[in-house]
Amino acid sequence: MDAVIIGGGIVGVSCGYYLAKRGADVTILEKSNLGSGSTDRANGGIRAQFSSPVSAKLSQESIKVWETFEDEFGVDIRYRRPGYLFLAREDATAEQFRENVKRQNEVGVESEFISPDEAAEICPALDADDFAGAAYSPTDGFADPHLGLQGFATAASDEGVDIRTKEEVTDVLQENGRVTGVKTEETTITADYVVNAAGPWAARIAEMANVSLPVSPRRRQLVILDPETSVPDSVPFTIDADRSVHFRPERNGNVVAGGHFDETDPEMDPDDFSQRVSLDWSAQVIEQAAECAGYFGPRSEIRDSWAGLYAVTPDHHPIIEEIRPGFVNAVGFSGHGFMQAPATGKLVAELIVDGKPSTVDISMLTLDRFDDGSTLEEGTVID
Repeated sequence: MDAVIIGGGIVGVSCGYYLAKRGADVTILEKSNLGSGSTDRANGGIRAQFSSPVSAKLSQESIKVWETFEDEFGVDIRYRRPGYLFLAREDATAEQFRENVKRQNEVGVESEFISPDEAAEICPALDADDFAGAAYSPTDGFADPHLGLQGFATAASDEGVDIRTKEEVTDVLQENGRVTGVKTEETTITADYVVNAAGPWAARIAEMANVSLPVSPRRRQLVILDPETSVPDSVPFTIDADRSVHFRPERNGNVVAGGHFDETDPEMDPDDFSQRVSLDWSAQVIEQAAECAGYFGPRSEIRDSWAGLYAVTPDHHPIIEEIRPGFVNAVGFSGHGFMQAPATGKLVAELIVDGKPSTVDISMLTLDRFDDGSTLEEGTVID
């Protein structure tokens, strides 16, 4: 069985690895360099703390891989698990967190609703009096996306996957209603299956197969801050949900911080968007973070910054399915692609080799949910 995967980010490379493990002959085509789309600009968060059961399960299955990644792939991905802490200022937000925790516990996620004082024990500089409650899971964490990608890419190559960079797909071939391969700028490749794992370019690839996907590239920004007071490694990935700001420990007391504060969220051209971060946005991140926790005094400094793209669907859930014979989508992760890449790779391999997925029930992640009104809900989106 021959499979071509379009996209050399971590979702595409994970798909390639697990397909090759199942005996497929796999070619991965990446128009630039591996990870140059969203993977190398990701924050690295890995959490099961979702309000949507299917998102939680995708992460739970992926975490099983991340936990043992160094043993299986021989790469230390700097996986740390200080937890995720979602903070609520408003009573309505706190009540939603209580409901989220109830749903998460039902599917085995180790989360709990805690008081502001309990949250301040976990994040010591927290301004506890400003909050109404929090949701916390000690088993969530983060890792280095580039190292994860390197591990999967090396393992995929060892399994015989042909990884081609600087080779852009220009068309998806079809015959009698079935996708039969791709054309690139260099050649034509026939295949039994073509997997669209193109991230922000997913809708463009789907158009080549006469499929319309509601996957929209949206710009997000991150900054590395050197806070006035160093942030301990034990501090969790902290999200002030009502102010839309977040931060997590990096190295040497620094943090990675971000947030989306604009009322508008325009669609971007993935080939032509600004990767530079505005000073106004950076200042707003520091200001909002300072109102959340006392680490970010006036002597806080910016060390680095960058912008990347989320590939967003209207309900912030991915589309994972064989949409037509020979054409599989693994797209639209809305910022969760890195953390859910291992489970996605296994699911795509199951779809192609077994004819149906078994690792997670993803029957609700099909494209037709946007037509029949069965869209999903996720209350813990982090921008």
